[in-house]
Amino acid sequence: MSNLDFDNFLERRRAAAGAYAAGDPAPVDALVAKEGAATFHSPLGDTVFGAAAVAARYRNDAASFKAGGVTRFEILQQEFSGDLGFWTGFQVATVQFAGQDKPIEMKIRVTEVFRRRDGEWKIVHRHADVPQKAR
Repeated sequence: MSNLDFDNFLERRRAAAGAYAAGDPAPVDALVAKEGAATFHSPLGDTVFGAAAVAARYRNDAASFKAGGVTRFEILQQEFSGDLGFWTGFQVATVQFAGQDKPIEMKIRVTEVFRRRDGEWKIVHRHADVPQKAR
């Protein structure tokens, strides 16, 4: 497995995040594990366990966003070894939630872990939280 393969996967992940921020869960859904172990520590503070439950949560949460949202990753570290990979950093977005009139700016800390299954990278863990402001 080459760095180029993992870099190409991360580009697909970035594009999927952009679609998600605009309310389209399909590209993220194509990248998440559908069976086996998976976890999601959400920015709301809860945790979801199991690949099927995590995939369903991502699909459900995407409905919270209206069209027009944009996002980008500020990757501080990324690496892969064998069949495991990760990135960590920030996800910066301007999104509009359903039922709200104005878009909001968000910056969340993110770590995602990927496992290669049957030759394809899949998201098996996401930890996203809102950083506390400096005191």
